[in-house]
Amino acid sequence: MSNTEWKRRDFIRTLMGAMTVGVLDWDSLPVGQAATLPEGQFDAVIIGSGLGGLSCAAAFARQGFKPLVLEQHDKPGGYATSFTRPGGFEFDVSLHSTRVGERNGIHNLIPGFPEITQVEFVPHPTLYRAIFPNHDIRVPNQNLPAYIDTLTKNFPAEAEGIKGLFEDMKGVTQDIAGLSSKKGNVDMMHFPQDYPHLFRFSGSTWGQIVDSRIKDMKLKAIISSLWGYYGLPPSKLASIYYGLPTYSYLTGGGFYPKGRSQTISNALVSFIEARGGKVVLSNRVTKILVKDEAAYGVSTADGHEYKGKVIVSNANAYDTFHTLLDKDEHLKDYLARMDTFSVSLSSFQIFLGLKRDLVREAGLTDTEIFYDPGYDIEASYEGARKADFSNPGFCITLYDNLYPGYSPRGKNTISLLTLQGFDPWKPYESDYWKGSKAAYRAEKERMANLLIRQAEKIILPGLSKAIEVQEIGTPLTNVRYTGNYRGAIYGWDQTLDNSNPRRLPHTTPIKNLYLAGAWTAPGHGYGAVIPSGLECFGEIMKHWT
Repeated sequence: MSNTEWKRRDFIRTLMGAMTVGVLDWDSLPVGQAATLPEGQFDAVIIGSGLGGLSCAAAFARQGFKPLVLEQHDKPGGYATSFTRPGGFEFDVSLHSTRVGERNGIHNLIPGFPEITQVEFVPHPTLYRAIFPNHDIRVPNQNLPAYIDTLTKNFPAEAEGIKGLFEDMKGVTQDIAGLSSKKGNVDMMHFPQDYPHLFRFSGSTWGQIVDSRIKDMKLKAIISSLWGYYGLPPSKLASIYYGLPTYSYLTGGGFYPKGRSQTISNALVSFIEARGGKVVLSNRVTKILVKDEAAYGVSTADGHEYKGKVIVSNANAYDTFHTLLDKDEHLKDYLARMDTFSVSLSSFQIFLGLKRDLVREAGLTDTEIFYDPGYDIEASYEGARKADFSNPGFCITLYDNLYPGYSPRGKNTISLLTLQGFDPWKPYESDYWKGSKAAYRAEKERMANLLIRQAEKIILPGLSKAIEVQEIGTPLTNVRYTGNYRGAIYGWDQTLDNSNPRRLPHTTPIKNLYLAGAWTAPGHGYGAVIPSGLECFGEIMKHWT
């Protein structure tokens, strides 16, 4: 049997194990007695209040347990936060187009939390717009046939391949749903016949799947134009991690939370605290306490210790094991595997408050626009990794087109973002933490001016003269506010060796220590980190009676 075949069979066996978590059956799970715990004691201590940590804490609170969330920042949410600046501007820290459920005609159903009703999501009028040198494609929201028709009209010779590729994406989605419904009761001898799309996707990159259907390089780039949401080019990205969520996004649509992403984080905090849990901000965990190879608590920068039956780290996995834990010989193999993973790209982002309604003046109706200066995504990735601003691609958000009142009257709130590697900022790192930032500021302003000029040329004429407020976020900014190793925005890269079901699991070699969030299964993004917290809770409940 070939090495590829062995890897595929190993993938399938691992996938079967991952399917045992599935959707939580709340009625079958243990119920806690939070009220009986002494003051200062907790069932679970969660490090970090990203959406994965908050989701996990909310699951504990829902079942009557008492969770404690400790967050280094002065607001909860990780990347799901916002900040204000003079002039009435409020900026969302990251891009947010996500899937949500609908009930009674309103999109306010956060997956896993039907009790939370106060966050309303609005649909994007167009899912997204992708601009290339010779193509300008608007992708309709919740209308995959119309998107396929658009692609076919632009590339008529590829009609059969286009249809086949989206059938592949639909097939793998249906295969995974069918496999999940079996709850592990699958005939492995007939797996290739029963789940043909999943069997083919399991050992392939997204690039290999596209290459099997599409010949035209330009079409390959257009179909893969959401690669920035995943942080890797098609040649490196696990096919399932592009195919499954992208198909769901194209068919189910994209939505944005009214009041910005901070409303999601705040809603989860309210949910936790209303049920006896606790969320403490501006309180950095400095050490995970371990005895006899079992975690039992944490210590914080202010000298306090907090004990819990389990410790859940929503902090980045690298620092969890390299900074928060003492060196331990029995972690050697675990750390060796971790060292084989590559860390995702970071981001360079400009937050702009405009003194004019430039978006309306320009006649723009889009909400998210992706611009790529060429059709070679591999080259775009390398450019991002090296922070090459000679001809940068970018994403621009125009959320004033989502609902009235997003910005002060007569103004715009927009964001320009490009993916970026951390290494170009390492020369500034030491001085940055010492507070000596003159060279750092000069470099980020140089890059910002180049990116603004690019956006001005491609999307918004007059942009530079309309700026009232400007803030610039770099990979070092991401480290400062989120603590993420190398300023990563997606955790570990979603390669074949580290995407579900091989993704770093919630369990760790340290008893009672678990992981939740983007660095573990299933991965990054709103649609993954909230389920990650629920999956982590489900894993813990397997060991509680």
